[in-house]
Amino acid sequence: MTDQPYTADPPELRRSLSVLDGVAVAASSTAATTSIGIGLGVTAGVVGLHLPAIMLLAFLPVLGIAGAYSRLNRVEPNAGNGYVWVGRSLNPWLGFMVGWVNIVATVAFLAYTTAVTGSAMLQLAGEAGLHRVGSLALDPGSTAQTTAVGIVVLVAVTLTAVTGIRTAARLQTGLLVFEYVVLLGFCGYGIVAGPHPFSLSWFDPFAIPSATALAQGLLLSVFCYWGFEAAFSVNEEVRDPRDASRAGLITLVTMLGLFLLGSVAFQRVLSEKELAGHGAEGLAFFGDRLAAQPWAALPLVALMFSAVASLQAGVIPTARGMFAMSRDRTLGPVWSRVSSRYGTPAAGTLLIGVLAAAVAALALVIPRLADMIMATVNAVGIVVAVSYALTALAAAARFRPLLREDWRQGVRAVVLPALSALALLGLGGYLGWSFYTSADHFEVSADNGWFLLTTPLAMIASGFAAAAWARYVRRSPYFRTGEGTDADAPQLLTTPN
Repeated sequence: MTDQPYTADPPELRRSLSVLDGVAVAASSTAATTSIGIGLGVTAGVVGLHLPAIMLLAFLPVLGIAGAYSRLNRVEPNAGNGYVWVGRSLNPWLGFMVGWVNIVATVAFLAYTTAVTGSAMLQLAGEAGLHRVGSLALDPGSTAQTTAVGIVVLVAVTLTAVTGIRTAARLQTGLLVFEYVVLLGFCGYGIVAGPHPFSLSWFDPFAIPSATALAQGLLLSVFCYWGFEAAFSVNEEVRDPRDASRAGLITLVTMLGLFLLGSVAFQRVLSEKELAGHGAEGLAFFGDRLAAQPWAALPLVALMFSAVASLQAGVIPTARGMFAMSRDRTLGPVWSRVSSRYGTPAAGTLLIGVLAAAVAALALVIPRLADMIMATVNAVGIVVAVSYALTALAAAARFRPLLREDWRQGVRAVVLPALSALALLGLGGYLGWSFYTSADHFEVSADNGWFLLTTPLAMIASGFAAAAWARYVRRSPYFRTGEGTDADAPQLLTTPN
């Protein structure tokens, strides 16, 4: 395989994806099965038996963010999306920050999902009767064991992603069909047959124990929805950029339906203690409550497929975001090398896999998988909220003339994104303050507030350092204009359809 280096007129990525391919990439990145199987238990530990309420409440600002992405994508489709849109409409430094935090958040997510994948595989091995390898007792709750197994899978899916999105999308479509059939079947049966009575209080956000629990629960839920924007990261490879917008919105609405179905089913089948206490093994426990083996193993297989698909879906949009940043010389030229054989940013894709494996290895300082998941999800939830909020504010700034020209369009294009942005920034700020005041010392622990606050702050601070290097050492023209180098990007429309 030979790579073509960056030039002033970079070779285009191949446009071959349909709406369904975009949905497959975005849905795999969102990873509904993983979010239901693991995220619901984590969130229940914060908000109790109010999962449907928190999922509905979190959907509202995310829907406003999705509208901002869709409108911005119509006027300027670009693989860098938020990085380009925020840089052009608000400030190049903030634009770079959006691109950077998406990169580091995804690398952290890949490290977390690597361990989740390994855990699912070790749980399956246990269901098959394999509990030891030599003198080693297999433990699906061990960060070391799950990470070692997961890295092998990460290597495999990264190599598959190098060959092109079309190949990856076909694989992910097959995995998604299996996941959703199993998920719909088990959750539907759980709603009908669960021993715990249904209660309307599950949908009451005012019954959540405290304001801190509400804020943390909302950001954890936003993390569950995170990934729908992957459809916009491949919009230079779709046949029509509008297909990326359709794919992103279809994915988001689908996720809402699945999360509501899953949360009601889990609360019908499991008690609050069982929900919060099983962590990465929650979906397997749910399956065991509803069926005997071998049928009870199906949700675990679906979880494994979801984790594998989300690994690949995480690698793909991140490599393309870094491709866009490299075109602007805000990152090094290696990220914009395009394979002449596959038409993909092959070198960048491989490097993302290497970085994710390295971070997964660093996560071994937290020995228990459940603790590592909690720490990662909280950190990523905060930085994702910041990224979403800045992108929504960019849309509000860009389309503000619509408030004078057409107030209905103005409300949808300006007011709703701005309110969504303020809500997410407020939640992130409040949760950060809660973390700060909840501890009096620093400790590498998932229940230490200073550690939970330091991690997202370190992600953001590293972005400012990288931006300064790009501005003053690389002398990137991006910091003068905030515009990307995509020469085919259309001119700004004042009244998008």
